[in-house]
Amino acid sequence: MTAAAAAVSRARAVPSTRVLDSLLLAVVFTTTFEKVHWNFGGQVGISDVLTVLFLVAFVLMEHRPLPRSSALVLGFFAAFLLVYLLGFFDIATQQGLDQFVKGMAKLVVHFLFLVAAVGYLACRGRGFFWRALTWFTAGFVANAVYGILQLVAARGGVNLDHVVLSPLTGGASSINIYGAVNGQSIYRPNALTGDPNHLAVMLDVPLLVLTPVYLRLERGHRLKWRLAALLAFLLLVLFSTLSRSGLLGLGVGVLILALPYRHFARTRALLAPLGVLALVLAVVVATRWHYFSTVIHSRIQTGGRSTSLHFAVYDFIPQVLHMHPLLGLGLNNFSVYYEFITGKTNWGPHSFWVAVVVESGLVGLLAWMVFLRYLFMRLKAARWLGRALDAAHDSTGARVRPLAWGMTAALAGTIASNFFYLTMQFYYFYVFAAFVLALPVVFARRR
Repeated sequence: MTAAAAAVSRARAVPSTRVLDSLLLAVVFTTTFEKVHWNFGGQVGISDVLTVLFLVAFVLMEHRPLPRSSALVLGFFAAFLLVYLLGFFDIATQQGLDQFVKGMAKLVVHFLFLVAAVGYLACRGRGFFWRALTWFTAGFVANAVYGILQLVAARGGVNLDHVVLSPLTGGASSINIYGAVNGQSIYRPNALTGDPNHLAVMLDVPLLVLTPVYLRLERGHRLKWRLAALLAFLLLVLFSTLSRSGLLGLGVGVLILALPYRHFARTRALLAPLGVLALVLAVVVATRWHYFSTVIHSRIQTGGRSTSLHFAVYDFIPQVLHMHPLLGLGLNNFSVYYEFITGKTNWGPHSFWVAVVVESGLVGLLAWMVFLRYLFMRLKAARWLGRALDAAHDSTGARVRPLAWGMTAALAGTIASNFFYLTMQFYYFYVFAAFVLALPVVFARRR
């Protein structure tokens, strides 16, 4: 190719790159905005629209070869398709068929996005990877800020969703009301997600991913205290949700980070922001001690209806395995079975793992375990890469290795939280998986 032809090719590539950059950044920013959706032949969210636009643009404009990780994701996609299509023959009702079609549409879009996003992040390099990760984090922050505004507005008697979201979506939504203490409502912010527990489990990702990155930043770095303030704010919002599942995931992630980062336990970098947060919480709790003590006591007791419901769904596993042990009841068909047993409509399993076993049987469970093991193996490769960069005195190692550890903790925490919720079916998990798989590919070129 002549120099003139190469220049023309680069000039043509610039507009397409800008379009793809903008669409991918829009997807990762809005991936947690569950409430921003419309009813067109079903529930169509803003992430659905943006993801489809990105996929169409990717097919039309991106011609570079995909990395090996994308090819392996395609292999996993084919395996999941085979499992769910074989399970299709266990569906016996029209309602079950409708639910299967909805679930299959989501699965196809999610995995095609994962394939394309990994390939695009790998091709665009380190600068765009950090930029995309920043936009991903910004989406969580926007959700958290809205959650605080929603809480303040609710205490003033205003439904912020009705003011902000209803004119945009035409739907109805509001903050979650947990109960009341002496006539005062107990509000749990759900922000732009559908449930306060969803918000909490989602917030585990930026908290665990960014904490080791923050701890490894050099003293005096311009982002050091900005990240400290950001992490403290996100942790405060997580506490405000009163979510036990969110705290479970956070606790599992912290235990994983405790070994490689235990020497930071007594440092100012960790203790200062935690101390400020603890002081703020102590002042708030002290001003309304009876209210908060009653709320906290209700959340730590294990005999309540909510706790019983979360564990009761596990009773369905042996029942379903007795009928369809290998392939389950069919994708997205738990609610159909649950309605048949209890009479309650459109009721989810409150556990990703219950959903996997009930809807895809032991074969589906095995497929998911292999896929998640692959994600952990890629993070292990990223940690090894970070050590190699550190050994070569490359400053990039001080970013790659903490990021890999943070993603490892976030993945483990999300898996733990999903024993009692099912956020691993949502878009944000596939966006997170794209960053996990792209990390060792993007920075391997540095080495």
